[in-house]
Amino acid sequence: MGRPSRALLTRERIALAALQVVDEEGSEGLTMRALAERLGVRAASLYNHVPSKDALVDAVSELVNDEIDHTPLADPQWRTGLAAYARGYRAVFLRHPNAVALLARRRVEADNALCGYDALLALLGRAGLAPADAAEVAAALDYLVLGSAVETFTAGFTREPSAYRPRYPALADALDASFARGGGATGLDDRGFELGLGLLLDGVERRTA
Repeated sequence: MGRPSRALLTRERIALAALQVVDEEGSEGLTMRALAERLGVRAASLYNHVPSKDALVDAVSELVNDEIDHTPLADPQWRTGLAAYARGYRAVFLRHPNAVALLARRRVEADNALCGYDALLALLGRAGLAPADAAEVAAALDYLVLGSAVETFTAGFTREPSAYRPRYPALADALDASFARGGGATGLDDRGFELGLGLLLDGVERRTA
């Protein structure tokens, strides 16, 4: 098969390929050269659609943000809507955990991301939070969601619980009891996220009381 013609390139196609590179190789693997090789073109061809690496990351950010479902934020029951939004937000970054390092510290410029934050803060305002409190809750939600997508608590414990028991008995007991609840490592990570989310929601309720 011949090399695709330059006319087949679009900003969206380039961004999709870039996201695939990040998913497979991590943010450090995203270079214009690697991306051009994946697309079967010369690196210079990419600059007709994305003028810089920074613009490329912006395009990837837009793609990822497009996957986040903001419709729960319109729920008149703020607690139900916020919980559903947080779970969906986390699910996106569980699909793209390597994107967190690429996007988490970037400026928020994409319209879809700005609309999402605006809808989130509007929901928190309807719940009864003052604007400054709403901003703090939005930040806390980001920390919870993105942190839980990047880190798996149980991945750090590679031995069977019994192997920890002689020296770290409390750790062994905790791992044993958690695994007994089912779901293995994934189950513990999910329950940990749900615990954090519940505490966050309870905190919002206390501030609005």
